[in-house]
Amino acid sequence: MYFCSMVTRKDLATLIAFLLFLGGFTSLMLSMVGIRWSFLSWLDDIGPLFGLIAKIAMIVFAIIILALVQTQKEEEDGEPSA
Repeated sequence: MYFCSMVTRKDLATLIAFLLFLGGFTSLMLSMVGIRWSFLSWLDDIGPLFGLIAKIAMIVFAIIILALVQTQKEEEDGEPSA
């Protein structure tokens, strides 16, 4: 119960972005040697180009989420950004 009160939205967004980046990056690297994650194999079943674009989009969206979360964190802390 105490742990749930410690987790903020920013922490949750950072965790989701990390998992999204990790899943997209490892899936992209594994697909280069012919291995597929089973839970993301449906992306490649639609088409190889679609799978590639979706994996790259996962990585890009993760970076965008992290950038947005970090800029909001600085603004809410009241500290001026350098």
